[in-house]
Amino acid sequence: MSGRYYEEFDIGETIEHRRRRTVTESDNQRFCDLTMNQQPLHVDREFAAGTEFGQRLVNGLYTMSLAVGISIPETTDGTIVANLSYDDVEHPTPVFHDDTIRARSTVTEKRETSDGERGVVTMHVEAFNQDDDLVCSFDRTVLSLKREHAEGGR
Repeated sequence: MSGRYYEEFDIGETIEHRRRRTVTESDNQRFCDLTMNQQPLHVDREFAAGTEFGQRLVNGLYTMSLAVGISIPETTDGTIVANLSYDDVEHPTPVFHDDTIRARSTVTEKRETSDGERGVVTMHVEAFNQDDDLVCSFDRTVLSLKREHAEGGR
């Protein structure tokens, strides 16, 4: 378990996540297949070639999911009760096959639950490509364990 308990989050803190991932054509195709999203802009090379992008775009929900996954080890791995919400999602720059994605999270809010046994933490998550272009941003709100109330503590 490498995630943080509620007490270990500091408002204003920015966490640069260590992991990165290069998105493959297969990643995009499998995600589209699993989610039944057959939007031609994601899966049809000929169609996408005729758009302003000139090539297929990686599914934006995959990009967002990837950013969440990249952030898990340094934020909520083993210390989360639940994801409560994802808000204000934006995709300002498209992601293409072979782009390498990295992410960072900035803690924007935190508060204890009414019973004092857990806490709610909101992080602004940003994902960037290899050129440091912002490709996705959103606010992720989680229900986090407090160390003293976690099974076994640490």
